[in-house]
Amino acid sequence: MDASESHIQEIVSTIDVHAAKNLLDSSGFRYLDVRTVEEYNKSHVENAINIPYLFKTPEGRLKNPEFLDQVSSVCTKDDQLVVACNSGGRSFMACTDLLQAGYTNVKNMDGGYSAWVDNGLAGNDKPAEEMKTVCKFRPTV
Repeated sequence: MDASESHIQEIVSTIDVHAAKNLLDSSGFRYLDVRTVEEYNKSHVENAINIPYLFKTPEGRLKNPEFLDQVSSVCTKDDQLVVACNSGGRSFMACTDLLQAGYTNVKNMDGGYSAWVDNGLAGNDKPAEEMKTVCKFRPTV
């Protein structure tokens, strides 16, 4: 990692799910869901944009080589984005890439969609276990 990458990682703004919900409800922010299509199809935030940051392959997880191009096809560099995954790791990496590419207003949602569900923000009657994906980085509740 070079010095500019390290600096970008230091300036990634991470917010909790309640701050994210407030931004989405009142400030013109859009929700960029960087989970896999399978995770997204299980359950997602209303009006979310799904662009996977990583793909699951037989060899393991592989970074989506078209991620930035796909984001730029639906968002401008000035759009206000809340970026989230399942637990916060992929979204942090996605925010780093977006900032390096010149996006100016991205927020990483701490705890990801799992925290969104755990905090009762999903707004549907499904059991939490049906909406979330098990993650080795986030304990089950």
